[in-house]
Amino acid sequence: MTRSEDQPFLVLGATGKTGSRVSQRLTELGFPVRPGSRHALIPFDWDNPSTWSAALKGVRAVYIAYQPDLAMPGALEILQAFVMQASEHQIKHLVLLSGRGEVEAQDAERIVKNSGIDWTVLRCSWFFQNFSEAHFLEPIIEGQLALPVGHVAEPFVDADDIADVAVQALTRPGHTGKLYELTGPKALTFAEAVQEIGTATGRNIQFTQVPVELYRKELEIAQLPAPWVDLVLYLFTTVLDGRNTPVADGVLQALGRPAKDFSAYAERTASTGIWNTSQ
Repeated sequence: MTRSEDQPFLVLGATGKTGSRVSQRLTELGFPVRPGSRHALIPFDWDNPSTWSAALKGVRAVYIAYQPDLAMPGALEILQAFVMQASEHQIKHLVLLSGRGEVEAQDAERIVKNSGIDWTVLRCSWFFQNFSEAHFLEPIIEGQLALPVGHVAEPFVDADDIADVAVQALTRPGHTGKLYELTGPKALTFAEAVQEIGTATGRNIQFTQVPVELYRKELEIAQLPAPWVDLVLYLFTTVLDGRNTPVADGVLQALGRPAKDFSAYAERTASTGIWNTSQ
């Protein structure tokens, strides 16, 4: 009989912003980890259910980061099918990465809560790392970030905080049945966030609000698939309408310490040189 301490944690989205951090922390703590990605030794692909059973076999708990987003068409049906398989494999705990202000994400939360498996939900703001590890990076390097969002403040959260909470939930008692709203300690507009990065780098970086339809055309010119275009615009319009501006204390609840500050992130990240111009 397999001892529970010998059973791996399955980390889905293991190469993503939060999954990579969760995997690293679990490994550093001495826990066995099974990376859940298409190119892993035991591959996992959300779009290929035939890969799920092998990935789930012998696993004790799962960190679920759905790619690309829980608001994508068909995501809820896929998640429901996955959770059913997890139940069949007698998984002991599910930790779901969810999003604030998304009706679809809250529907996903209900799927996990109704699974019959112990659960923890991490309902998160937009990540700090969107500015350094994702689609905002190149425009910031070039000196101008243009987005279809105005003077709406978002309490951006550090992916490191999310990973710390996820690892606590996976490895320590006391987090079952908890929903943690994870935000940073203050809300910033995108213009203010870019200004923070400019201050940290000593560069003049501009933020510009652009009309939604112009942004749509730019995404289409870049040949982004139509469902992705719709997702991006949904996130920038419906989700970023101010509903998520209030700060929450989920990091403090889960970890007993305050959430990390955007200014400290900007200074730390600027010191790596990643936002420097390419010249």
